[in-house]
Amino acid sequence: MRSLWFENDSLMIIDQTLLPGEFEIVKLKSCDEVAHAIKTLMVRGAPAIGVAAAYGLYLGIKDSDEMDIDEKLNRSYELLRSTRPTAVNLFWALERTKNAAIKARPDGADAAKAALLNEANEMADEDVETNRKIGEYGNALVKDGFNILTHCNAGALATVDYGTAVGVIRAAHESGKMVHVYADETRPLLQGARLTAWELKRDGIPVTLITDNMAGFLMKQGRIDMVVVGADRIARNGDTANKIGTYSVAVLAAKNNVPFYVAAPLSTIDMNLKNGSEIPIEERNHEEVTTIRGQRIAPEGIEVYNPAFDVTEAELIKGIITEKGIAYPPYGESLQKFFNS
Repeated sequence: MRSLWFENDSLMIIDQTLLPGEFEIVKLKSCDEVAHAIKTLMVRGAPAIGVAAAYGLYLGIKDSDEMDIDEKLNRSYELLRSTRPTAVNLFWALERTKNAAIKARPDGADAAKAALLNEANEMADEDVETNRKIGEYGNALVKDGFNILTHCNAGALATVDYGTAVGVIRAAHESGKMVHVYADETRPLLQGARLTAWELKRDGIPVTLITDNMAGFLMKQGRIDMVVVGADRIARNGDTANKIGTYSVAVLAAKNNVPFYVAAPLSTIDMNLKNGSEIPIEERNHEEVTTIRGQRIAPEGIEVYNPAFDVTEAELIKGIITEKGIAYPPYGESLQKFFNS
């Protein structure tokens, strides 16, 4: 299931804000529309955001000419960069596609546009292959009969297709292993309940929905064999930023001797950051906490703190599953080897 694709000079996306109640495909025709979709979580998940931004950059220049292409490229680039600060795939994708356009620019505006679009298309296809590789490596960690806990949504909806953490689960399921998933609801926007549970049920993978505060109790009962989550940015020492609540799950997993894994492409690893303290953490609208689907659940005027992500220290992570293999501590060395290979 592709979460996004390019068709007839438009970016087509599944509007994730409407799931699971409504399945609607939205056509985005401009850079401004793509930026809005990223900012409002119509499209979300670090890999998906990156590819969407790449196509958004193309939409920002597709109608340009020799006189204004450079100005439009820079404007679109800055607009898309401003949408969300934590997911490094966004910046990686924009740099890659912008550089493709700049490299082709001496051959004219049309050549630059074609190069940028070609790069975005390649990036989309690469993402699917990358996720399948992550699933393949991660499957080796999954035993038949495993109960797996995952947090938020790191499935097909968070990527172009297949998924990272959910990709590991999919690969195990496709290989014939009997796996069962506990998907926690993931407040405040319920991506686990709305998206992960929907994806797994749709694919016929056994899934049980739990609230976020049930995870520790299940681990204590011995009902969780492993945890696998996605990531939005990983520092070179292995510290990982992911959806808020991930850190709590990791601490509970460590307390209960449950292996905790991160599944992410190398594009999510920011080797420029020494550790997690340098990862920017996005704070989102307070209404995400005080309301659910427009229905107020908290008093008017209440103070709210709504960070979208937290950082899990490397010492709590048993392994980082990438498209080049599984990195183990010390991550500074093992991750660097993947980049060098």
